[in-house]
Amino acid sequence: MHPQIRLFPMIEIKVPSVGESISEVTLVKWTKKDGDYVQRDEVLCELESEKATFELNAEQAGIFHPVAEEGATLAIGDVACKIDETAGAPAAAEAGKTESKPAQEGVNEAKASNSSIEAPEKMVSNMPENKSAAPAADVKATPVAGAIMKDKKVSPAEVKGTGPNGRIFKADVLSAIARPTNQQNAAAETGGTPGRADRPEKMSNLRKTVSRRLVEAKNTTAMLTTFNEVDMSRIMELRSANKDAFKEKHGIGLGFMSFFTRACCIALMEWPAVNAYIDGDNIVYHDYCDISIAVSAPKGLVVPVIRNAESLDMAGIEKAVAALAGKARDNKLTLEEMTGGTFTITNGGVFGSLMSTPIINIPQSAILGMHKIQERPMVINGEIKIRPMMYLALSYDHRIIDGRESVSFLVRVKELLENPERLLVGTDPMKALLGL
Repeated sequence: MHPQIRLFPMIEIKVPSVGESISEVTLVKWTKKDGDYVQRDEVLCELESEKATFELNAEQAGIFHPVAEEGATLAIGDVACKIDETAGAPAAAEAGKTESKPAQEGVNEAKASNSSIEAPEKMVSNMPENKSAAPAADVKATPVAGAIMKDKKVSPAEVKGTGPNGRIFKADVLSAIARPTNQQNAAAETGGTPGRADRPEKMSNLRKTVSRRLVEAKNTTAMLTTFNEVDMSRIMELRSANKDAFKEKHGIGLGFMSFFTRACCIALMEWPAVNAYIDGDNIVYHDYCDISIAVSAPKGLVVPVIRNAESLDMAGIEKAVAALAGKARDNKLTLEEMTGGTFTITNGGVFGSLMSTPIINIPQSAILGMHKIQERPMVINGEIKIRPMMYLALSYDHRIIDGRESVSFLVRVKELLENPERLLVGTDPMKALLGL
């Protein structure tokens, strides 16, 4: 055989291992077309496991050829695509690679000046454009916009893209959702009724996992929920008076999550059963607090973890929450960032929930539900006064946590939130001073 002849010019790009318990993934979408020239480390496709979404990158530069189809379920080690590394780069690709850098820097500078709310969307839109990123072949959308359109069943024809060449951004989709659909407008004009088509869609791995775990939690735990309410006056006053200085000092906004996380960490140390879980015939206790924060992402509910939250100050907690929430919105969370929590906090209040019973995030034994802050008349020292109140709900596994422990834990959280100065030392500062 001639030494210069290569029998296998194609490089096979296989599905990598993403975790010990994960045996298959779903190919969500290709970000390149068959025949495109790709550079090394360019993103080729988006894969979704039962726990997270991740990207597959090119191992070498060359001509891209997909093997698997979008929506296909692939086992770990299956060939997803091939790259012909013997093919030379097109002249246009080389020219674009060298000439587009100054222009791209200008675009990045412009994006950096945008508001922090829009920044994640703009960053996602920097990904290579692909016609399969949106539900229609002739309309290009950012991955976030495409995910929202799919979730809300919005046709690209109903969305007016404001980006270059009509590219659809997240804000464009949200604006379209706020308007009546074309179908509804047509029905109103003709006096008819909107269509009644049913569109079955295959459940994603993430949604299937969420469904399975919720049912498992209901069937395998002795779950009960205890309620209380907290007067948010002191925290709201403290936040209002110091939020500007806090942001200037730490570079992050002061929200409510840091107060609740801090209060839960103190209470968990006092009631360790709430921070434990069952492992066979054993109860595993933790001397640390890895707090899981439930976040609603475009593709479903995810629960990233703040490690050793008990050792973080308020700014550290806020930064961790912001970083994890941003990754969740962009589907960039890793498996490590979503595993190993010891206690969960979920905030249904951001969606307007006044009261709910959250489901335990197994194998954990308890979850705290935050809710909407609403002004209500309260009797204080014999007088009726208006106070901003929030209902708290603690769902717990009665196999580990007794009623006394669950109620005492929630009452302790309430005390700490209504007296935020106690969050500093875990008790009344005057009593701490006197050694009481």
